[in-house]
Formats: sequence, C-alpha cells, structure tokens
Amino acid sequence: MTATHLTVRTQFIDVDGDRFAYRRWGNASTDQPPLFFLQHFRGGMDHWDPLMTDGLAESREVILYNGRGVASSSGEPRRRIEDMADDAAAVIRALGLSKVDVLGFSLGGFQAQDLTRRHPDLVRKLMLLGTGPRGGDPEMEHAVLETAPRPVPVFEDFQYLFFGRSDDAKRAAREFWERRHQRVDQDPPSSMAVAQAQVEANMLYLPRLSEEDPFAHLRDIRQPTFILNGVNDVMVATVNSFYMARNIPNAQLFIYPDCGHAAQFQCPERFLKHAIQFLGE
Repeated sequence: MTATHLTVRTQFIDVDGDRFAYRRWGNASTDQPPLFFLQHFRGGMDHWDPLMTDGLAESREVILYNGRGVASSSGEPRRRIEDMADDAAAVIRALGLSKVDVLGFSLGGFQAQDLTRRHPDLVRKLMLLGTGPRGGDPEMEHAVLETAPRPVPVFEDFQYLFFGRSDDAKRAAREFWERRHQRVDQDPPSSMAVAQAQVEANMLYLPRLSEEDPFAHLRDIRQPTFILNGVNDVMVATVNSFYMARNIPNAQLFIYPDCGHAAQFQCPERFLKHAIQFLGE
C-alpha cells in the first residue's frame, strides 16, 4: 500500500547524539529532489496539512522533520536559528541526500534561509511561507503575544493566528483543523522548553545586521525562491515578504487575498498549483 500523510510511519535518525524524528514518502521515481519541510513555532509533523503534503508527494518525495528537542525528537532545543539550520543540514546529509528543495513556514522560514545561506550546496530551490528576513519588520498584533505561547493551543488560536477574517476564511480554517487531526498516531506536542528556546531564537533574529543595508545578506541566496504570504499576516508582517522578494535575486512573490499567516492552509488547491509549477520549472 502506498504511504500517505496519514499512514507513513515515523522514523528516527541519530545525529550528534540525538534522535531526530522524520517521515518520508512520495514519488521517488521522478528526477525531482525530495522536498524538506521546516515547521512553525512549536510545530511538529502533524501541524502540516495532509492535503498539501500528499499533493506535493505525487510528483516527488517529501520529508517532514522535527528539529532537536521538538515534539518527538530528542535533545536540548536550540536557541539560535543558525544552530537549527545546521541541525537540518546534518539530518539531510545523514539521510544520504546531496540535494533537496526546502520549504520553510514561519519560524521554519527563518531556518530555511539560514540553511540555504550556510549550506548552499544542499539546496536546489527554496520556498518561504509566512515568514520574513533577519532584521525584518517586527510589527505584529498585540494579541499574538498572548495567543501564540499558550501551553495548549485550541482551534480559535489557530484561526486567529493563521487565517483571514471573512466567513470563507473561517470555513477554510475549520476544514484545515479537521484535516490536520485525521492522523491517528499524532506527534506529541512540543514542550514549554521548546517554546522558550524558540522565543529566544526569534528575539536574536530581530536585530538588523546593518542599518545601511539591512537585507544585504539575502543576496547570498542565489537559488530560485518562492515567497508566499497572506495580505494580512498578524504574526510576521506581510511587508517582510516584499523585503525578501526585492533582495533575493531570483525570487517570485505571491500574496493571497483574504489570507493571513498560513495562506497555504487557507487556499491549499491554489497553493499546490503554484508550488508544483515553481518546483517543476
């Protein structure tokens, strides 16, 4: 039986004394490299949308992954984005892969940028969803600071943080929530130690490297890059997507109407069409 998001087994690989959890499935018969996923704040492998991951797996392998200490992975959670990126690179190499495409969402997008800059030989194409550059605009709605760190997030938290405000957006949020909980053996939630470590990493990511040319580091990313956000991202201000698109030399930008932080979850069919075209070009 062909594996899917709901049935693929969780595997572990030992790197530098810790066990990293991952799930790998999809069409390995194509010439497309695997697509390696980096998840949002505190998120594990079951915070991805099965419609999205299985849709992408039809034309390539996909690899979901938990960083050090996150959800079902062991170890002390990292407190710097650079270290998270280096861990991801080490796991990619330990899996015997010389080249991958990388998809990073939110905090995972921070990691994906540093992974690409620090290990450019590993990355063919880059996808940045609901994220921003190092030293970007830190503006967010005040309620985010109360909602995002809650020990046990509920549906209303995800709806507020990730989706738009219209009735259609709310309906899409409910449909995503149902899809996201379809798998029986769900990843365990990340600990509060993970949340604290990732908050610290995020704070270290805020300062600009240079006031004269704050996004010069983005020009080191030479890979074709896909950037997506909703028109009203309450967590990572949408303007940050423009900063990335203007400074990454080979970037293309998508802004979805009536969407928030997770435009790919609100409009999964539209996202799949755009993503598959980008990855196959």
